Amino acid sequence: MESSNLYRRALGDFQRARGEPLKLARAAASAAQPGSPELADARLLEASLLLCSRDVRDFEAAGWVYAELASLRKNPWQERHAAAIRLAVDGDYAGASRAYDGILQDHPADDLALGVAHVFDYLLGNPAALRARATRALATRDPAAPGYHALLSLYAFALQECGDYAAAEEVARRALELEPLDVRAHHAVAHVMEMQGRFEDGVRWMGTRSPHWKGAGAASVHLWWHLALYHLELGQPQNALAVLDHRMQGEGLSELIDSSALLWRLHLYGVATGERFDALAARWAPYAEDAHCAFNDVHAMMAFAGAGRWDCAERLLAAQGRRAERAGGSNHDMTRLVGLPASRALAAFGRGDYAAADALLRGLPPVAHRIGGSHAQRDILQLTRAAGFGRRRGNRGGIRGQGTNSREGVRRVA
Repeated sequence: MESSNLYRRALGDFQRARGEPLKLARAAASAAQPGSPELADARLLEASLLLCSRDVRDFEAAGWVYAELASLRKNPWQERHAAAIRLAVDGDYAGASRAYDGILQDHPADDLALGVAHVFDYLLGNPAALRARATRALATRDPAAPGYHALLSLYAFALQECGDYAAAEEVARRALELEPLDVRAHHAVAHVMEMQGRFEDGVRWMGTRSPHWKGAGAASVHLWWHLALYHLELGQPQNALAVLDHRMQGEGLSELIDSSALLWRLHLYGVATGERFDALAARWAPYAEDAHCAFNDVHAMMAFAGAGRWDCAERLLAAQGRRAERAGGSNHDMTRLVGLPASRALAAFGRGDYAAADALLRGLPPVAHRIGGSHAQRDILQLTRAAGFGRRRGNRGGIRGQGTNSREGVRRVA
């Protein structure tokens, strides 16, 4: 009973994007009897959560959990989940998503399959799959069922990634009426306001909602990042820096990604950032040779280029080169096609070679969106092109004037 309760708490935290679901899943495994169905459930959840991380150390840990899981007695449902995990452990996240869709076809109420497949397609930059899966899930669920808010928040995020902003905001607000602590729903509204240029609305709304983020860990840092973007777009860089200094100092990879994304934008806009890049590059240095996730690598390069840490930049590029030479895994293609050339472009920009940076970024293939993340995050590459365009013409402020939506600069060079 204790193991089952811990499992349900872990899954609930995963659905709301808060708390410590991995810690709870491991506690569920420890509390389970050897050879029991509860042990297999807990290990399935643990491996799944590890695979939802962008950290190569978590990815490798998932392999060890899967090795234990393979030796456990499992029912047919657990076997199907284990098969999906095996695909992801082998680097085939797209195949794993298809496996989860197969599970959902037979078990529409499987919240674990739904949540993990959503994360995988987010990592793969596949918004159409996000929307299709959430649409199917909503068609099978009773709105009065427990956890319905989680389906709404997944659907809302998918809608906004597909450009249906009005519907996305409506759905996300419905989710928050059911569960005010659903961080995924907060996140969907934050994206809508960013994409619609409603920055003043964003500052006000996020300010009133921020007490609900307490205890949300890295997810709360990402929401503070959105708030900082609003301030930046409103011509309030000092407010954005204050958010960075006081709300975005975590040590995990997701926190480092958000810090890089904000500091690089400030750099593009010509804002003095003091020694912040130096401190951030030092935090990124242990990850310089991971070459596990192209999305990570690009953000690491922002820190290294911003700080002038060319030693780390060269280590990163060399690791990416080695990864691109090894066939297999979804990150092989993304590193070769997008991660490596984009990182080279950022390094060129950092050295002041804006023409080379533009040529590299302009040459990214149409599949560049598959690097993962959201539209708001991936815009950084077009923002870099726009800033380089301005600097080649003597505009050291980069892509915007005070209070101007930077997406105007993106449109000019896209």
